[in-house]
Amino acid sequence: MPNNINPMFNNNKFKLGIFSVNCSGGLAMTKVKESWLNSWENNLKIAQLADKAGIEFLLPVARWLGYERGSSFHANVLEPTTLASALLALTNNIGIFTTVHTSFHHPVVIAKQLATIDHIGNGRAGLNVVCGWNTNEYAAFGIKFWQQHEDRYRYSHEWFDVIKNLWWRKEPFDWNGQFFKLKDIYSFPLPLQKRIPILNAAGSNEGKQFAICNADYLFAMVVNIEHLRKNVIWLKEQAKLQNRKMPLGLLTDCYVVCRPTRKEAEEYLRYYSQENADWQTVDSIMNLMFKNTQSFPKEQLYSARNRFSAGHGGYPLVGSPDDISNNIVALYNAGLSGAALSFVNYLDEFPYFRDEVLPRLEKQGLREHFHL
Repeated sequence: MPNNINPMFNNNKFKLGIFSVNCSGGLAMTKVKESWLNSWENNLKIAQLADKAGIEFLLPVARWLGYERGSSFHANVLEPTTLASALLALTNNIGIFTTVHTSFHHPVVIAKQLATIDHIGNGRAGLNVVCGWNTNEYAAFGIKFWQQHEDRYRYSHEWFDVIKNLWWRKEPFDWNGQFFKLKDIYSFPLPLQKRIPILNAAGSNEGKQFAICNADYLFAMVVNIEHLRKNVIWLKEQAKLQNRKMPLGLLTDCYVVCRPTRKEAEEYLRYYSQENADWQTVDSIMNLMFKNTQSFPKEQLYSARNRFSAGHGGYPLVGSPDDISNNIVALYNAGLSGAALSFVNYLDEFPYFRDEVLPRLEKQGLREHFHL
């Protein structure tokens, strides 16, 4: 029987996840020797640590090409659906997403894969839908890249409509849409969950509308607290216009440098993200994002170059355990529903975060104590 509830829908006010452990380097564009090694063994270890700590989710990303030739950053990536399947079989509590590109994966295949891993995980699978932005990967696949956001999201809407129908219907059906012409399709077994959590990362208005119509959580960049507040207000207004019945949560990614004192944390941040940054990769990624995505406004990208070296542009959680817990409270109070966390070395650094920050968040009322 499935669990009563996917951890993404539990009572914790602020959800926490582990982000990008399937990628070489994690999210830190650095040359330090302790930079993350994304081996299967390390992925399993951090997944099981997070599982026992009560962390809600693990979010691997999908990369088909490295960003910069000669750089190890994201040159080696474990495929997320295969990885999610294995990790769901070897954990007990944590929700595990797979990340899927709508243009690279047929919806009938994805519907069955997600149902399968949901059974493997006893109702803990999740789907992160990526509508595409990296033209280099499209070229590698020999697939046309739609320059217009409207075209990309029209296709993705229909792609996801096919999947939802495959999850809901118990009889074969035909599909005669703009992009898919399908005959006598069905997908058994159905997922264990009646509601598989859907995540979508978007910054453009078209992307946000896709999330409002289809996702449980929008994954978006947070520039600062004021930017976050405005984003939350806009999303709530748009959700009302779309007559959305369920609330839409807002997630972001945060890079974490947690040390006993703020001075120690800031020193380590400077050491790995400034003195030993992989600036060639940083600039390559930023130029690629400028060219092909609207998820990150250009003026924000240029002002956030240091945040890219530290954690792929994520929101900084840097300081003592008190600093970090207080910053998380501020993010929650501004409307954020949770965060996907990255560390320079997840296995070395997560245990300290678990032991020092999680109890503080419990005392501040954002999370309940987790019992195995």
